[in-house]
Amino acid sequence: MKRLIAIFLCLSVCLGGRSVLAGEDVTVLITGANRGIGLEYAKQMSAKGYRVIGTARNPSQADELDVVADRIEQLDVADASSVAALADRLEGVAIDILINNAGIFPREDVTLDKVDFEMMERVLAVNTLGPLRVTRALMPNLQAGKRKIIVSMTSGLGSIEKSNGRWYAYRSSKTALNQINKIWSVELGPEGFICTVLHPGWVRTDMGGPDATYSPEESVAGLVRVIEGLGPDDNGQFYDFQGNVIPW
Repeated sequence: MKRLIAIFLCLSVCLGGRSVLAGEDVTVLITGANRGIGLEYAKQMSAKGYRVIGTARNPSQADELDVVADRIEQLDVADASSVAALADRLEGVAIDILINNAGIFPREDVTLDKVDFEMMERVLAVNTLGPLRVTRALMPNLQAGKRKIIVSMTSGLGSIEKSNGRWYAYRSSKTALNQINKIWSVELGPEGFICTVLHPGWVRTDMGGPDATYSPEESVAGLVRVIEGLGPDDNGQFYDFQGNVIPW
């Protein structure tokens, strides 16, 4: 049934993209896939024929993800034991594309006097150390994959050049993630990896709010096109969902 749904959705959503080639078995793992952008990634990539592994902190509550994902795994990216357990369960499973999507965005720290250091540590643990921890744990799986693509969801708010203040924790977490991605690109590039950070735009999700510019469908359709078009020259780059370069 999932495959029939995927074929139908592919006709309406995915025509014109470089979807999975017939007979090709491509596995994508998406963290934070139970809602928002992560869930939309799972929907659209499943529709295109990718084998989708979606993670959620509470899989029992991931009903929408269960409809489209081939496999759901429990994961808290900020919990070392949870990440290690995921790696154990996925031992021997080749992963072609990793999408580090899980993230949080508290908004209280708009000025220096409102910085909450406990909260900032939590944001860094999820948004920055989370992708680092997951990527390291799943490196054997990624090395066994054919495409060797690591995508980390960042934000234009992580751009130092474009920064206009506010949100100490979130901005800093994404700037640090961008640097980690750059380090990966240098270290892993010789192995054939393509490591890229992507900005989804301001999206109408629980995180982005109802007044945001883009729907999840619009944002993720663009993100998937960018991912499918990635080549060696894109290793270490920072793009938005339309494929435009964002300054560091």
